[in-house]
Amino acid sequence: MAADPALHPHIHTLYSEHHGWLQGWLRRKLGNAFDAADLAQDTFLRILTAPDHTPEKQCDWQLREPRAYLTVVAKRLLANLYRRRSLEQAYLDALSALPEPMAPSPEQQAIILETLQEIDAMLDGLAPPVRQAFLMAQLEGLGYAEIGAKLGVSERTVKRYMAEAMARCILLVA
Repeated sequence: MAADPALHPHIHTLYSEHHGWLQGWLRRKLGNAFDAADLAQDTFLRILTAPDHTPEKQCDWQLREPRAYLTVVAKRLLANLYRRRSLEQAYLDALSALPEPMAPSPEQQAIILETLQEIDAMLDGLAPPVRQAFLMAQLEGLGYAEIGAKLGVSERTVKRYMAEAMARCILLVA
């Protein structure tokens, strides 16, 4: 990935014409200029590193409606940010419920939180029922029949969900 504007003129133009607008939009959504700046940069980085960032591969609406395109990408990153923060808060809540002698050290806490975020990133992109089935099996220890009953799907579908989730984890670890 090169930063040379000549190699990615459409992204350079997109950035120079819409970065300020996107950062302002994110600042209004987040109420925080620092997070807004980070997410605006992440949005353009995501576009730059996407396999379909060349004009020939972009959809017409991406080129005709750049702000709509940027909004879609930014909303996905915003959802990821909220999910990560929710995960972190759930972890901190669980830690606060532990008796002091059982609480992990700050270093262990950081490692555990990083691991949770890596697992969350691995599962990102799975369809919600696939993700939910995987988490029910791994975190709650539920069997396929129980998961199927809770999700309203057959045990065979749960097996398919689990295979998909496991394949994604193996693919991303390898």
